[in-house]
Amino acid sequence: MIKQYVISLNKLDIKLTFLIMIFRTKTPFIGLILLLFSTLSFAQNFQGKAYYFSKTSADMDGWGGRKMSEDQKKQIADRMRSMLEKTYILTFDREASTYKEEELLEAPGGGRGFGMWGSSFTAGMQYKNIKSQQFLQDQEFFGKQFLITDSLAKLDWKLGTETKQIGQYLCMKATAIKTVDEFDWRSMRRKPKSKEVKEGEVKKDSTVTAVSEDLEIPKKIEVTAWYTPQIPVSQGPGDFWGLPGLILEVNTDKTTILCSKIILNPQEKVEIKAPEKGDVVSRKEYNETVKNKMEEMRSMYGGRRNNRRN
Repeated sequence: MIKQYVISLNKLDIKLTFLIMIFRTKTPFIGLILLLFSTLSFAQNFQGKAYYFSKTSADMDGWGGRKMSEDQKKQIADRMRSMLEKTYILTFDREASTYKEEELLEAPGGGRGFGMWGSSFTAGMQYKNIKSQQFLQDQEFFGKQFLITDSLAKLDWKLGTETKQIGQYLCMKATAIKTVDEFDWRSMRRKPKSKEVKEGEVKKDSTVTAVSEDLEIPKKIEVTAWYTPQIPVSQGPGDFWGLPGLILEVNTDKTTILCSKIILNPQEKVEIKAPEKGDVVSRKEYNETVKNKMEEMRSMYGGRRNNRRN
């Protein structure tokens, strides 16, 4: 009979105490035995669920400039909260995982004005298979369903010696440099005034991708992850993976992803399977579709503004 472990990250775990004692007493032989015991306890049919809260900070100073009052900025920030603060569920085993947003009832009017735009730039369910090195993403974009297929992005993780406790888990620090997708709105920012250019002027910066005349996205960002060897699976939230333990926290640019609850070996197991619906496209092909749509909208809304002026 499979035992069920429901683990809240605010309770004490005896295994964590043992690990802390091992690190403090510097007894690698005992540590090796404990690590082997922990690994053996994760059987072939092992499965788990991890709940993550993701929060992205937004620089509201760039919205509307001086023309927008503080109350108006606050109203926009409140309406954007459904895009900036989300809860995700990572369902994982030793080889594969799915990562998708937890379905919640939306408050009346909460997504108004950002409905189609917000969902079009929010990642759908993501599937990772470490054995086959496959990455799939179920993505809706302006009413059309896509299935983005790619290989797993490998980060050159630098394992550190710094540790911290997240709930009842002892976590270790790892850092890496990540290439940012050119349409990752979470890293989008307003250009510094010194970088702003007049219409028709060309001014390039090799460290950023220009989204518009006043918006940009950095090409590379530093990632800090905290993983726990107590759960020896190479999984994590979103497209993060590749560490010797489950990733419980990720800090990237303006976004923090933190695990709040873990369920190991639930009685009701879920089949972790790859998504199949949607037009199959590569990441490059999908980005090209997004780029064309943005150009279309920019041309359409730009034409409206010009007509109003005339």
